[in-house]
Amino acid sequence: MPRKIQNALISLSDKSGIEKILKVLRKYKINIISSGGTYKEIKKLGYDCTEVSKYTRFEEMLDGRVKTLHPKIYAGILSKRSNKKHIKTMRKKKFNYIDLVIINFYPFITTIQKTKNPSQIIENIDIGGPTLVRAAAKNFKDVSIITDIKNYSYLITELNRNNGSTSLKFREQMASKAFGLTAYYDSIISNWFNEKLNIMFPEKKTIFGKKIAELRYGENPHQKSSIYVNDLFNQEIGLKKITGKPLSYNNYNDIFTGLDILLSLKKTGTVIIKHANPSGVAINNSSIKSFKEAYNSDPISAFGGVVVCNYKIDIKIAKEMSKIFFEVIMAKKFDKEAIKILRSRKNLILVDISKFKNKNKIQIKQLNNSFLVQDKNDIIFDKKNLKFATKLKPTKKEIGLAEFAFSICKFVKSNSIVISNNFSTIGIGAGQPSRVDSCRIAVQKAKQFQPKKLKNSIAASDAFFPFSDGVKKLIDSGVKIIIQPGGSIRDKDSIAMADKAKVKMIFTGIRHFNH
Repeated sequence: MPRKIQNALISLSDKSGIEKILKVLRKYKINIISSGGTYKEIKKLGYDCTEVSKYTRFEEMLDGRVKTLHPKIYAGILSKRSNKKHIKTMRKKKFNYIDLVIINFYPFITTIQKTKNPSQIIENIDIGGPTLVRAAAKNFKDVSIITDIKNYSYLITELNRNNGSTSLKFREQMASKAFGLTAYYDSIISNWFNEKLNIMFPEKKTIFGKKIAELRYGENPHQKSSIYVNDLFNQEIGLKKITGKPLSYNNYNDIFTGLDILLSLKKTGTVIIKHANPSGVAINNSSIKSFKEAYNSDPISAFGGVVVCNYKIDIKIAKEMSKIFFEVIMAKKFDKEAIKILRSRKNLILVDISKFKNKNKIQIKQLNNSFLVQDKNDIIFDKKNLKFATKLKPTKKEIGLAEFAFSICKFVKSNSIVISNNFSTIGIGAGQPSRVDSCRIAVQKAKQFQPKKLKNSIAASDAFFPFSDGVKKLIDSGVKIIIQPGGSIRDKDSIAMADKAKVKMIFTGIRHFNH
């Protein structure tokens, strides 16, 4: 039922847009209660307002830490208008009902982005604001709560439609949004403390997120989807779309897989992603060569994929890329002429990643009514712990080449096999329940697109070989160095096979499952 508003409490850190609210409150003769900077702003704008301390007859104290925390305020918000006992108590105390609360909080997240001063950060933990919001949201049957500047126009429409009243539906919608805000705000504070104290796995884990955009759909057209930012120190994800259609759920999934791989590369490199797996990765002092080598790794799978580069796209590279159908191209800036060339590809999305920083330290996976949390897999291997299992030992240069293959292997869905030659992938076998099948696919890809590079190539496996059949498949194709974690009860079989074929085998002791 519509609820007439007689008294409103307003307390704002961000006072932008408040005048349009004040106009409609005056129109319906709604009394305003406020304090501090909000009170001064309302008076400055020429509107009547009662200061909280005058309303409660209690001066604010403790440097402003205690202002609105008073029974007259909370009784006015929390009292049930249809409860006879509540009505009797309110009359006895001569307390007025507060029917509308408009609040936004101390800028805690802005503060931690600007300073590392603990005292300043702690003082920007809002106490009164969230308490007022929770009280008003709890009593939504009688009270309207506004916590978002974006909802000012909604409130104005509601008041005008109902002649100074609000509907129950409106109040309930705003209450839902209010509890979302308090949970989000408290979660940010909790996560700040956990990060400060280096607590990665607290007993109670909260995950906060601010919606960036509602996406066209999820993995499939019948699924709905949105993207949220989860970052204490930045409200943006660091990706600047230059042109093209809106990014989709699958685009983002591929993009962040590609960025993880790209940021692991120490030199000029290109990564091409398809369905959250790399189809090609290459590093080369020449940007255009790195692109061509990554593309040639699997040109069929690259079709419609996502290209991620850690260099600037110039005209020459843009001309090469424009010959191929890609969904997204990401780079550290684009020349103006390069953008013009790439725009000739209808719907091609161009994204500038020059401001992207990978700060995520944990990975989260939702499982029905539970979720898994783990720290991020930031290790490739420790060179001190490498074990050279075969009679023939790799050279220092060969170890570097093997490290590249193994580093890409950890980003490929398990079971994974990566075959490379001279810092470029030539065959990738991904996501197979059987490791020998992954070997077969990786070899097949290499034979299909770059058979000459199979000779003296390097193969990496994300986990040990349970049998020597996968090793045999790789050796028969021309692989001369195999890098794997080791640890199988049948390692001796694989080593013996490698020794017989004069193939070098490196054990890392590090497994890289990626499910």
